[in-house]
Amino acid sequence: MRKKLLLMLCVLIAIAGSIVGIFNIIKMHERTSQRTASSMPEDTRISSKNLTATSSPTPKPTAEDITKEAITTEKADLKPNPLENGHIVAIDPGHQAKGNSTPEPIGPGSSETKAKVASGTTGRTTGVPEYQLTLDVSLKLRDELQNRGYQVVMIRESHDVNISNAERAEIANTSGAEIFLRIHANGSDDTSIKGALTMAPSASNPYVSSIAPSCQQLSQNVVDSYCSSTGFKNLGVQNYDNMSGINWCKIPVTIVEMGFMSNPDDDTAMQDQNMQYRMASGIADGVDMYFGI
Repeated sequence: MRKKLLLMLCVLIAIAGSIVGIFNIIKMHERTSQRTASSMPEDTRISSKNLTATSSPTPKPTAEDITKEAITTEKADLKPNPLENGHIVAIDPGHQAKGNSTPEPIGPGSSETKAKVASGTTGRTTGVPEYQLTLDVSLKLRDELQNRGYQVVMIRESHDVNISNAERAEIANTSGAEIFLRIHANGSDDTSIKGALTMAPSASNPYVSSIAPSCQQLSQNVVDSYCSSTGFKNLGVQNYDNMSGINWCKIPVTIVEMGFMSNPDDDTAMQDQNMQYRMASGIADGVDMYFGI
């Protein structure tokens, strides 16, 4: 009987020990889990409370959004250029470094011919060639007209060219220009002659009679404004029907003879830089007057 009691007591002790062991294991596991959780970065420990309180993150802008914003900003910055007036002007700085004596008809279908392009005159006092003066003033005129909103077509911008008078007119005809300004300077054996004039076709011109009235108006506007700006003597509009650079034109044209390079006063004045700006401004004033600007 005593043996049985001892055996039962041993079994109870063993069972109790197992229960205590299992309880200790469970406690150790809970402590390990708590330490692991506490060692995790704060932003990775997400509770149900955090999930409820956190709002949806602001979406990052897409490439399309950025492009739309850039286009919108660009459009807001774009402003129409108030200077653009819609008119196109062709400018021909007369002559070139080397003349071309090859003959060409003075007008479409004409049997009368002239040299394709003459060499031009030279300043009696300054020694400056006409082709240099005409380009100097023409470039200033180009800038002046562009500053006033005109589009400008230049027949030449250097001296090393070979363009006949008929070819210059054809370039102007096909350029989209509305008027053609041919910039020249005069010369005479009489050194006392001075002043400025413009050349235009007469109403009876066999080649350009249809545009002769417009040429006359343009020429008058230009010579009056030019002389007002420069103080040069006004020799008015003179009619010429044998000028190739006029007779091949299909748009209103004028030849501006800015002054006499054979006259000491005109020649010297036309080489003054401030005067050249006034010369360009005066011609531009005539263009404005012609277009009613």
